[in-house]
Amino acid sequence: MGRLRGFRGWTTIILAGAALAAAAFALEWLEYRFWMRRMGIEVFLIVVGAGFAAIGLWTGMRLTRRTAPAPFIRNDAAIAALGLTPREMEVLETLVTGESNKALARTLGVSPNTVKTHAARLYSKMEVSGRVQAIEKARALRLIPARGDEPGAPPGGHPDGPIRENHPTG
Repeated sequence: MGRLRGFRGWTTIILAGAALAAAAFALEWLEYRFWMRRMGIEVFLIVVGAGFAAIGLWTGMRLTRRTAPAPFIRNDAAIAALGLTPREMEVLETLVTGESNKALARTLGVSPNTVKTHAARLYSKMEVSGRVQAIEKARALRLIPARGDEPGAPPGGHPDGPIRENHPTG
């Protein structure tokens, strides 16, 4: 019962019910037996079916309408509160790919041991015990984009892109 309190589709359901009741009333009012004899059962069924299908489509479209996703805005206050460094944020962003430490090290241009060290410090600061928990908490805190966030929205962070400490080019 608690789930239904926040449901906002009641208006649509009530309107669809009223439309179905109006259609049933209209069928009775038009004396459908007269129309069946005059037009034939096939035409009558097509008209009734099309009417009810239209009401069903309208109801479905109203109940499943999707809003545009909001652009992702990074929670810089949470980053500061956790004390995450730009490099740790970069490691967190690459953890989402699900690749191995070796592949992450290649992506970041560091050794696998450096990735492990950054990940361990990240887990400690976020008070989690693994990658999945770190990603879930980061998404909940809006540190990284969630699955439903608008793709291509600027993730925030450093204006020149990720900072590459201990990297020959950065």
